[in-house]
Amino acid sequence: MPDPLPPLSPGRLLDLDRQHVWHPYGPMPGRQEPLLVGSASGVRLRLDRPAHGQDELVDGMSSWWSAIHGYNHPVLNDAARGQLDRMSHVMFGGLTHEPAVRLAAKLVEITPAGLEHVFLTDSGSVSVEVAVKMCLQFWRSAGRPRKQRLLTWRGGYHGDTWQPMSVCDPEGGMHELWSGALPRQVFADAPPAGFDAEPDPAYVQHLTDLVARHADELAAVIVEPVVQGAGGMRFHSPGYLRVLRELCDAHGVLLVLDEIATGFGRTGGLFAAEHAGISPDVMCVGKALTGGYLTMAATLCSSAVAEGISRGEVPVLAHGPTFMGNPLASAVALASIDLLLGQDWRQEVKRIEAGLLDGLTQAAALPGVRDVRVLGAIGVVQLDHEVDMAAATRAAVREGVWLRPFRDLVYTMPPYVTGDEDVARVCRAVCAAAAAG
Repeated sequence: MPDPLPPLSPGRLLDLDRQHVWHPYGPMPGRQEPLLVGSASGVRLRLDRPAHGQDELVDGMSSWWSAIHGYNHPVLNDAARGQLDRMSHVMFGGLTHEPAVRLAAKLVEITPAGLEHVFLTDSGSVSVEVAVKMCLQFWRSAGRPRKQRLLTWRGGYHGDTWQPMSVCDPEGGMHELWSGALPRQVFADAPPAGFDAEPDPAYVQHLTDLVARHADELAAVIVEPVVQGAGGMRFHSPGYLRVLRELCDAHGVLLVLDEIATGFGRTGGLFAAEHAGISPDVMCVGKALTGGYLTMAATLCSSAVAEGISRGEVPVLAHGPTFMGNPLASAVALASIDLLLGQDWRQEVKRIEAGLLDGLTQAAALPGVRDVRVLGAIGVVQLDHEVDMAAATRAAVREGVWLRPFRDLVYTMPPYVTGDEDVARVCRAVCAAAAAG
């Protein structure tokens, strides 16, 4: 057995981090020193170097919305260990294995009706790439190769790879830099705000006109259902999803729902499509799929889409990530889904929603706050200015909470296992961050 690596001091680790590690959405070297996490359990991140008087933080972000069961969960740990004893990986081309087969069957069982086929990918962004490729190839196989464009609405975010970037908001979004190089898509106005609001007839007409005008060139409409995530944390009426389903059916356009952020209970429905009572032709899931343990996502499609592709001039979906269907990730994903469905997760999400509503109400009176909104296990405080991320982060850490504000938003998506006292603590931290930012 090789000798274990010698331990490094927190200071040395942070020095190496500064020299070599490029963190997301940041320059190289970074301008702010990251917090050094040594371990995590339940909803707490334990720091190897205390920050602002805190040596552990309640995680208000579920590690970018994925760790819905918290950390170091015994059920998920057992699933990972058990699979490690059998095999951690095997290629998926020409081979298959029980964890992936069972996971695909489970996803078909729990997702909206009609999604019968599952393509397992290794990240959410790649699952959107696969969804787009499916839609373009479906129409090419049908003899309509001009149907290559996508329609979406502004304010969206679908990932950081090429096709997903093309359907993120082209003005003011994270990928505006690439607007001249990306495929030119069709953008509707952002949907009117308000989950409980009645659909606006003028906006419905706007969608109707756009889909009708571009139907001959549209392969698909792709949207985040009910909640637009990293594009602005905006909530909209499920009624607009029903409108899009009807328009797509009427004009021969596929409907893709990106449920990477909204899936597995986050909005109060198992999937956000549940609020509208519709089924898409293609759906993407990820993030919480493995409970935050391993990177994995999936693209599901209807039999019509799969059969259409398989009848075409190239009767295969030419896509195959190296770690597609990874057994370790598949086993943990299956355990995470069973863990979620084996409890009253709806009640837990409602409990967190009630705590967020109670704790964030006071934020509305703070100077510079434009809006406060809550849906399911999502709480958002929107400012009337760009948040000072360093100041807001410091304020949250002083309250013993980890948050990751961005743009004009201080928000939280806590793990579903967050207790009432910790939900209240997260709310105090959001308010403190909003006041400081």
